[in-house]
Amino acid sequence: MNIAFFLLPKQEVVTVTMDSTLRQTLERMEYHRYTAVPILSKDGTYAGTVTEGDLLWHMKNSSGKVNFENASKFLLKDVPLKVNNKPVSIDANMEDLINLAKVQNFVPVVDDMNRFIGIVRRSQIIEYCERFVSKESMNSR
Repeated sequence: MNIAFFLLPKQEVVTVTMDSTLRQTLERMEYHRYTAVPILSKDGTYAGTVTEGDLLWHMKNSSGKVNFENASKFLLKDVPLKVNNKPVSIDANMEDLINLAKVQNFVPVVDDMNRFIGIVRRSQIIEYCERFVSKESMNSR
């Protein structure tokens, strides 16, 4: 199975950039009800994934310097990312995709120049596996 079959294209993915403010990032995540979103660099390469936890820990550890009222003065590039959401190449095999989906809510997909082209959601992989298991159980009867 080709990874492209599962791909939610970049145009449909909520992303932020390293130059986004903390407030923009928080508001975007809240609006879309996401707990994590991909970060893209200016040239469109995948730079990482920011989570709610990253933002909350950064605010907590700032000794009161960063709060929601002044979060528009701080940039995402200054937030340490605790989770290393690894991307896969569009040419990767299903096993690689499944292995990452076991520990990530979504798997970023990049082209051969590390440019972000979309994500694969864990739920899509689980649905695929469910259909595969159902088909296997029907054949074994």
